Amino acid sequence: MKVSKISGMMVGAALLALPAMASAADAPAAFTACKACHSVEAGKNGVGPSLAGIYGRKLGQAPGFKYSDAHLKFASQTVDDAFLTKYLANPKEVIPGNKMVFAGLKSADDVNAVIAYLKTLK
Repeated sequence: MKVSKISGMMVGAALLALPAMASAADAPAAFTACKACHSVEAGKNGVGPSLAGIYGRKLGQAPGFKYSDAHLKFASQTVDDAFLTKYLANPKEVIPGNKMVFAGLKSADDVNAVIAYLKTLK
């Protein structure tokens, strides 16, 4: 009996040590507008590309999504804090001619909340 309790505790501790993967349910309120077009599930594109794994990769890399020519001109851009801070506030200014109809987040707190959430999407 003692062995199974110890093994169970070890398994539980190991699971707690794993990094948590965020889901759509974990999204901040500011992400509501994003969910209308973007999935957070890897490989599941909507009107916009899946945002799973977006943070830290180059733009235009979501498998199976057809990006606009305007967006592809920025394919060498890494999706990081600096880029997202500007992009989430005003997508049309950062990538002129992109297809996204979203006007941007007006609050710096909302921008920061969405960036923090995107970092969790693996």
